[in-house]
Amino acid sequence: MWLNDFNFDSYHRTQVTILMWYEPYGQPNNPSEDTSWVRNCTPRCKMVQQRSLFPTADLVVFHNFELIMRRQKLPVDLPRPPTQRWVWMSMESHVHNGDLRRFAGIFNMTMSYRRDADITTPYGERLAKEAEGDDPVEDVARNKSFLACWVVSNYKSYHRRSQVYKELSAIIPVKVYGRWARKPLSSKALLPTISRCYFYLAFENSESKEYITEKLWKNAYQSGAVPVVLGAPVKDYEAVAPPHSFIHVEEFASVKELAEYLQQVAGDHKRYSEYFHWKRKWKAKAQKDWRENVCNNICSQFDHLPPNKVYTDLAAWVQATGNGTI
Repeated sequence: MWLNDFNFDSYHRTQVTILMWYEPYGQPNNPSEDTSWVRNCTPRCKMVQQRSLFPTADLVVFHNFELIMRRQKLPVDLPRPPTQRWVWMSMESHVHNGDLRRFAGIFNMTMSYRRDADITTPYGERLAKEAEGDDPVEDVARNKSFLACWVVSNYKSYHRRSQVYKELSAIIPVKVYGRWARKPLSSKALLPTISRCYFYLAFENSESKEYITEKLWKNAYQSGAVPVVLGAPVKDYEAVAPPHSFIHVEEFASVKELAEYLQQVAGDHKRYSEYFHWKRKWKAKAQKDWRENVCNNICSQFDHLPPNKVYTDLAAWVQATGNGTI
């Protein structure tokens, strides 16, 4: 395949240009139109969406959703510069990435929330505070009106999270919002609404390695509700989340046991407050703007990116529970 002829041994740039071939989840671009926005991430690194810059771009990023939905095509008909690297980007769990076998031998690197991706772009991160603060948790239970709440739009009865919710709500009250419950929340109302709950069901739409989204980083942490999580394994949450800041469904032998635990903790101010002690040393940052997230992560990691990599089996890497075959 033509990618095998590429040689990155002497690859180095004093100025780096990242070309985003199209906007993630956006409307299909007209190839004849040249989008003009430019984001300067660092003095030596910028991200653009001007396709006319393809011949001089150091990296070209392709978002997987548009590829698998056939909304966009790879520019395989264009002469590809010998040192240009193509980046496959996806923020979805592996079960929602489609059939990737047709992309064998095309991409040089991966961009994903996964820590074993070439470029890691998490939905959020824990950051150490410069100095340990005073106890910030004395009023954590103030203005709490509901034991647990859940915001969900994509409800499927066969989803594990739906089954857990059904069992849980038969034992304890769970306030449900979102399109499925016909109680949609505006972006302005989202966090204030969740803040009135002791616990927030931060249930992901699939159980996948390291798939931990804004449900934890934004909905729970920024609202001030303790997240009850389901999705990635416990060890994945422990690796990235502040210590003792969440409750994982898998830590309980049954949903009934989980329900009893939530009731006990909510009824004990001291035990409930302990789930906020992490705020003394840590803060949780949720990623907001996709441009900032993509641009900053590529620019900060650029000098350490692998120079001679080609994914001969992208599908195997995406499906892998560890490092995939490359």
